[in-house]
Amino acid sequence: MKILIKAGRVIDPLSKIDKQLDILVENGLIREVGTCLDAVVSEEINAENLWVVPGLIDVHVHLREPGFEHKETIETGAMSAVKGGFTTICCMPNTKPVIDNVKVVEYINKKASEKKIVNLQIIGSITKDQEGRKLSDIEEMHKAGICAISEDGKTLMNIELFKKAMLKAKNLNIPIMSHCEDHAIVGKGAMHEGIVANGMGVEGISRDVEDNIVKRDINLASRIGAKLHICHISSKGSVELVREAKKRNLHVTAEVCPHHFTLTDEAVTTWGTNAKMNPPLRTKEDIEAIIEGLKDGAIDIIATDHAPHTDEEKKVEFSEAPFGIVGLETAWSICMSELLEKGVLSPMQLIEKMSVNPAKLIGVDEPRLSVGDKANITIINPNESYRINKDEFVSKSKNTPFHGKEVKGRVIYTIVNGEIKYSYKKAMSKIR
Repeated sequence: MKILIKAGRVIDPLSKIDKQLDILVENGLIREVGTCLDAVVSEEINAENLWVVPGLIDVHVHLREPGFEHKETIETGAMSAVKGGFTTICCMPNTKPVIDNVKVVEYINKKASEKKIVNLQIIGSITKDQEGRKLSDIEEMHKAGICAISEDGKTLMNIELFKKAMLKAKNLNIPIMSHCEDHAIVGKGAMHEGIVANGMGVEGISRDVEDNIVKRDINLASRIGAKLHICHISSKGSVELVREAKKRNLHVTAEVCPHHFTLTDEAVTTWGTNAKMNPPLRTKEDIEAIIEGLKDGAIDIIATDHAPHTDEEKKVEFSEAPFGIVGLETAWSICMSELLEKGVLSPMQLIEKMSVNPAKLIGVDEPRLSVGDKANITIINPNESYRINKDEFVSKSKNTPFHGKEVKGRVIYTIVNGEIKYSYKKAMSKIR
């Protein structure tokens, strides 16, 4: 396929480019970048007044397949990703069976390659069946192509076993991604410990539940020299712990999800179980600390923690409902509305946190818009305002606290390896 993108605002952090340019794409690669380009092409995209950026990368996605296809499949998750502007996503291992061996890795790779919708990277489980008793076949999974290991959804509380996992990750030069939740004190907590939880009669989750494990894991990473990545950071204490780790030049990175810098625990009173996630929504004070962490670089990455659940699973008592919300189709617009429009980050900084830094973490090709690079490109209308409508999601699940929210910035095209995998115009024509 040959594509000519005309007169877009090209924003490329690695090449330090921010100006109006044309981009010619051919056979999966960027063939030419310049002005007034002309060529016979399969498709010409008029990108005037649009942003043309390196493809977005999400390092924290739950695709649910195998085992929970009623929530999401590899195909529907991939479609949700490209609609949200993501050209690469990483799937977490808490499937059934768990991604703890080569056979499951190969199954997922095969399913993804059959559809060829999005670039899919796989994160392997630290322990067998995520039971915290015996390490998975980490070396063999690495040979099969995993990009990281994680016990996401759980915390490996056995310190000696976690040390062994860190050593393996260090020797393989892959990150270990930590879900920080102290099982010794979390109890049956379902939301942030505070006034709202007390008023609802719901058992709370204190900041210590997260902070204790962040501190533990940073200390272990310091001793072992492993690459530690803190998943879905939510508390002011954790932000400070990561900041201090960076000052010590440790190999520590951290991610935050849009809901954790947008919503407080008060959202639970409006959205109920669709505002229930782990770690939970916290307070304005935590949001302010996270915003500061995004600004000063303590937080490197914005990820979605896309966690699909059916309506039936969410329509139960709050304490009994599963944790998690979908996020692939809302992430960019939430980030643009809450971070760019409010002057928290510049366009270049936001793209770094949603494309460049994620690529560095998982060790994939640097996302550039230069001649010879892979054509993974996201095209955005930064001026379009709209209301998020869960009924328009292509994800199988609709569990979101952002339904009806007025946002700015819409993904118009997503190009994956030189192929247009999402077009807003074509999607709308199908709806009509």
